[in-house]
Amino acid sequence: MNILISGLLNTETDVAVRQFPVPYYPIDYNFFGINTFVGGVAFNIAKALTVLGDNVRLASLIGRDITANQIKSELQELSIDTKFIKQKLDRTPNSAVLYDNEGKRQIYCDLKNIQETEYEFERSMLKDIDLVVACNINFNRPLLRIAKEEGKPIATDVHVLSNIEDEFNCEFMKYADILFLSDENIGGNYQDFIFQLAKIYNNKIIVLGRGGEGAAIYTQESDSIAEFPAFKTEKIVNTVGAGDSLFSAFLHYYINGYEVYEALRRAQIFASHKITCNGASNGFLSEKEINKIAENY
Repeated sequence: MNILISGLLNTETDVAVRQFPVPYYPIDYNFFGINTFVGGVAFNIAKALTVLGDNVRLASLIGRDITANQIKSELQELSIDTKFIKQKLDRTPNSAVLYDNEGKRQIYCDLKNIQETEYEFERSMLKDIDLVVACNINFNRPLLRIAKEEGKPIATDVHVLSNIEDEFNCEFMKYADILFLSDENIGGNYQDFIFQLAKIYNNKIIVLGRGGEGAAIYTQESDSIAEFPAFKTEKIVNTVGAGDSLFSAFLHYYINGYEVYEALRRAQIFASHKITCNGASNGFLSEKEINKIAENY
């Protein structure tokens, strides 16, 4: 399938720490515990879908610096077209992720001036596109309206949400046919939260990632919520990117014709393997590997 992905690209530096909270000391010789990767939600999704066999068209904003060259080089190695990536920022965004040996993480994200910078989308970018993945970042707001006018299905992940009418994310939720989010900041009954989302925003599918508890999925067709336990995996190394992996694999299987619950089950397998590796864009299984595991699960 042909998928347009628009969102954040950045570099990500992962730092292994002994514990949380991190005690103060002047220096720690952390051999092979500090690693830098190309990352960002859009990159994670683009790479995952490419590994799974989809055709990806990627749009984003980056700077005019060495970091930007690193990002473009890695995308070219993955055979992902870079012509819709515009170098309009003062500097390329980056992030630092602290993580411990239990899989807990703390993320510091520096978006530079991306939230104040516009992207001029052209309708031609949507030609032959089967799905638009619009990450929740300011420059994507015009894309939501264009994609809806062109009749393209829209998927978005609003990540951590605590308010049904969240001011930043409400426009993304309004336009999303497929909506993903985490239960991390939901207070009270998460099922009530999902039903309220569905009532206000009329989404066709809502998937709630629940970490070690698994996932829950709402479909407009059934007007009900199904719950899936977590897929048991090996030792967790780093949970950063787990939500992006679940999102990516679900979209892949769903738009390729899999029944919605089976798409989520296979997406859980994909995400569970990813968290056994370090780096948000590492540890992706191929479709063949996932299908083999699913057949025996």
